[in-house]
Amino acid sequence: MLTQPSIKYHPAQIIDFPARTWPSKQLKTPPRWCSTDLRDGNQALANPMDHTKKMAFFKHLIECGFKEIEVAFPAASQTDFDFVRLLIEDDYIPDDVTIQVMTQSRVDLIERTIQSLVGAKKAIVHIYNATAPEFREIVFCQDKTATLELAVQGVKHIRQLCEQNPDTQWTLQYSPETFCFTEADFALEVCEAAAQTWQPNQERPMILNLPTTVEVNTPNVFADQIEHFITSFSSLENITISVHPHNDRGTGVATAEMAILAGAQRVEGCLFGNGERTGNVDLVTLAMNLYSQGVHPNLDFSDIRRTVELVEECNELPVHPRHPYAGSLAFTAFSGSHQDAIKKGFAAQKLTSSTVWQIPYLPLDPKDIGCTYEEVIRVNSQSGKSGAAWLLQENHGLFLPRKLQIDFSKRVKNHTDKTGHEMPLADVWRLFRESYRLNPDDKGQMTLIDYRSHSSNGLQEIRATLRYLEKTWQLTGEGKGLLSAMLDALRKRFNWQINISDFHEHTLGQQTKSKAVSYVQIESDQVTPSFGVAIDEDSTKASLQALINACHPLYKEA
Repeated sequence: MLTQPSIKYHPAQIIDFPARTWPSKQLKTPPRWCSTDLRDGNQALANPMDHTKKMAFFKHLIECGFKEIEVAFPAASQTDFDFVRLLIEDDYIPDDVTIQVMTQSRVDLIERTIQSLVGAKKAIVHIYNATAPEFREIVFCQDKTATLELAVQGVKHIRQLCEQNPDTQWTLQYSPETFCFTEADFALEVCEAAAQTWQPNQERPMILNLPTTVEVNTPNVFADQIEHFITSFSSLENITISVHPHNDRGTGVATAEMAILAGAQRVEGCLFGNGERTGNVDLVTLAMNLYSQGVHPNLDFSDIRRTVELVEECNELPVHPRHPYAGSLAFTAFSGSHQDAIKKGFAAQKLTSSTVWQIPYLPLDPKDIGCTYEEVIRVNSQSGKSGAAWLLQENHGLFLPRKLQIDFSKRVKNHTDKTGHEMPLADVWRLFRESYRLNPDDKGQMTLIDYRSHSSNGLQEIRATLRYLEKTWQLTGEGKGLLSAMLDALRKRFNWQINISDFHEHTLGQQTKSKAVSYVQIESDQVTPSFGVAIDEDSTKASLQALINACHPLYKEA
């Protein structure tokens, strides 16, 4: 890299527009959407889609709610031409969907393009030519007059051909291809000339599509350009202002959002941002940004994983795991502090009657787009006490007491530090059962076989039968409750100096016959604090077995 990049790279020009109003506005309504996946996106693929893939993609775009779909550049290849004919002749286009095709401003290409659309009920013909100085002077060796004339002649020829095919409801879309770095007055002049030639009305509307063909400036500059264009244009009756942002600076979504604030009514782009170079604006992110602010985008991504799978198959490109909303890790937290905040957020949400979503670190409820809460928290060596506890809570209904969370998180961390890998739910559950003796079939575990109790002189008396390995013991004890009576029995029989320091219990589920789970922590001069967990249909037996399980470190002395 150069130490003085300004020698080689000059900053892009901005416009002086102090009358801007867009910064104080708020996004409250969605734009009209146009997917360019089948044309712009397809042109950017190393292996362009065949008809089977394009058809699958087309049908999915319709399922998602797109009403305008750019399907091809029919004059560019026979494959594209044939696909447009297939859609029309086999009646694949719903009545409320309009297909769009693209052409350069050349007579032969325009005629081929219109031929592809014969018989369509509705169609958008998208014509473009480059207008920026770099393209006029370097690529096409044209002056402004020739550039404007090229646009006008192209629009005029399209209008003549459309008038010869009155059975189709035609819309013209004109794009000054390099609008974002075309002089503001010249971009306005060319678009005025195109509109004057087309003469838009209700039966023959027009779209002026203003692209950031190559991102060369910050999104606020593009917003100024859009608002300046809109306020300067002579008449926008029957004209829609559209934008087509690319992502060369990584701000395609922000560019589109600010353009909408500035008055743009329509956005072209691709699902997940596919396109030449760094891609087009990402329509999924743009739409879900609106949704997460309470604005329905009029697109449906309720099954985002299915959309990801289809796009990956058709494009042969992966969707990044950290992609907003759609990535496999989009909602996932490994960090302990993040997990703790999320867990507390869900707990607080359950205690309120409000429907407003307020979960730290999660701007969107994953369930709204078909994802599960299992994806939210995953455990590795960076996780804290809440991570594993959350997995056990969500998947097994266990609400671990805080001290038990801390103890188990140490065991999990020890495991992940040794392996260096994420710990799947199955491994978390296995480690939990092994750690707190939640394995009733384990022969190396002391088991409560039977117990009987009765009250006498204000105390509870218990007679219990325990088995450990090949041994069986008969124990008796008394206390203010059955748990303290069992504690007394264990002390007497094994001479253990133990006390219960923590006890919690709850049911698993809401049904009357739900099992109960008990958590017991004991303290002893003989061992460090130890925990036991037990689950049983008999809540009393669960608490007694949990106490016995907590004493497991003392068994060798039994």
